[in-house]
Amino acid sequence: MAFSRDYGTLEAVTQGVAEETAALTVLGEALIGSNRPIVAVSGTPGIPGRASTEADPLPTEGPVGGRALAQMALLDLASRGVRSVTVRLPRTVHNEGQGGFAGLLTDAARRTGVSGYPGDGTQRWPAVHALDAAVLFRLALESAPAGTSWHAVADEGDAVRDIAAVIGRRLGLPVEPVPEESFGPFGSIFAMDQPASSAYTRNSLGWEPTHPSLLEDLENVQP
Repeated sequence: MAFSRDYGTLEAVTQGVAEETAALTVLGEALIGSNRPIVAVSGTPGIPGRASTEADPLPTEGPVGGRALAQMALLDLASRGVRSVTVRLPRTVHNEGQGGFAGLLTDAARRTGVSGYPGDGTQRWPAVHALDAAVLFRLALESAPAGTSWHAVADEGDAVRDIAAVIGRRLGLPVEPVPEESFGPFGSIFAMDQPASSAYTRNSLGWEPTHPSLLEDLENVQP
């Protein structure tokens, strides 16, 4: 909740990272020696050539690299009597066709009159329905061991041009490639191929998504 939803400028994103880091530091230090749980949020990493897993490290460079450092510091508190856990969310957490990176594509389409995507659109984004993600947060809070990370991924990776195609059809707009700079500080991240797996999470915590996939849920987008 500490991370700002202002993604319009690099300065705003940097400020959001700083505010979140400060909140996690205070909360984590207050729990030292208590053996009580704290569940924090980060994003799934992008790993060249394959779907990322729970064992992959988070990138510490780029617009939100500071979030990874904050998560690592929190997980390190497992050795100091804190049951610290992180849930890694995919690029789109959606509900009723809204939310996440897909929601930002929809907002941009309404603003510009074009359902655009960066690059050739073959890059893949993972996704999860918000109600499925909520179940994983509960499971992590109840039973995840200290110092562990989990992937809230239902859809391993949808091609961005497929996402843009549904948005364009629902809004009655053309679907076209656009420069990644059109998406502000997240442009380079939008252009990355970043599928993610949740096989370990499902097997270990018994988590099984049951709600609509992203492409199905985008059918709720209204003109």
